[in-house]
Formats: sequence, structure tokens, C-alpha cells
Amino acid sequence: MMGYEKARLFAKAAHAAVGQMRKYTDEPYIVHPVEVAGIVRYWGGTDTMCVAALLHDVLEDTKITYDILEDEFGVEVAQLVRWLTDVSRPSDGNRAARKALDRQHIAEAPAEAQMIKVADMISNTQSIVKYDPDFAVVYLKEKKELLRVLTKVDSLMIAHAWEIVEEAERDIHFANLPV
Repeated sequence: MMGYEKARLFAKAAHAAVGQMRKYTDEPYIVHPVEVAGIVRYWGGTDTMCVAALLHDVLEDTKITYDILEDEFGVEVAQLVRWLTDVSRPSDGNRAARKALDRQHIAEAPAEAQMIKVADMISNTQSIVKYDPDFAVVYLKEKKELLRVLTKVDSLMIAHAWEIVEEAERDIHFANLPV
């Protein structure tokens, strides 16, 4: 895959440089972008989309700038990553207000970016439900709101994402029933 290995090493180094580890497991952060890229590939994503999936968190979480990303990987990849980067800031209000701004941003994104976003959500959902069921209640509500605006993604992939979210909600509900 053209550029895949370069992007994997680049993302691995960028996240490591800021000491970012995978929340809950303390695995190297690159585990998540690799999983997202794999999900994108599974659902028929292009090489460019897989490269962007590997890099999807570098603008948000590392010291990498858009210009660096564009120089290293080209305009198409850099633009996809920009679409995947949250636009909200802490000064934009509470979590609900910030998530609404980020949802509006990704709702306007091209289908390729929306597909990567769904793959990111699938990856994160599994981890959050497993390791942080209390937060998962809030997270899953947000993901349902997000899925409603991702209208450009393949209907089978969206249906799969809905199944994951709804199954996770059932699992959390049953886990919290009194014994």
C-alpha cells in the first residue's frame, strides 16, 4: 500500500514524541490508528483513506501541523485529516456544546472522511465499553448523535456501527442490573 508504512511510522513517532499512550491499556498509541486503518480497508477504503486513518489524530493530539502533513503526505491526505480533527476548543462551552460543533464539522465532510470517522468510532467504542462502562453511557449517546449526521457513508457500514452501539448499550444496561 503506497505510503502506508511511511504514515504508520510517522504517526507512531508523532504520538510517541508527546508521550501519548492508548487510554486504559497503556499500549503504544499507534495501536488505535492501525486498527482504524484496518477497519477502513475492510470496508473498501482506498490507500489514501487508509493513510489518512493512520494519521487521523496527529493534528489534534501531537505537534504536527497541517503544513507538515501536507508536505509529507500530500493535499488529499492532509485535507482528510483536517476533516477528522475536532474544531471545538475548551472555550466553546461544555462538552455537549463542543461535541455539537464537532458533529456539524464532520457532517459537512466528504464521504471518505466520514467513513474514517465511523471506523474511528467503531475502534473507540469497543475500548471504552470494555474499560470505562460509566463513561460509555455518555459516549454511546454522543455516538448515536454522530451516526445520525454521517449520511455519506456506505449504508452497510453505518448499519454495522449502529449494531455495535446498540449492542454496547444493551451490555452496559444488563451489566448494571441488580443481582
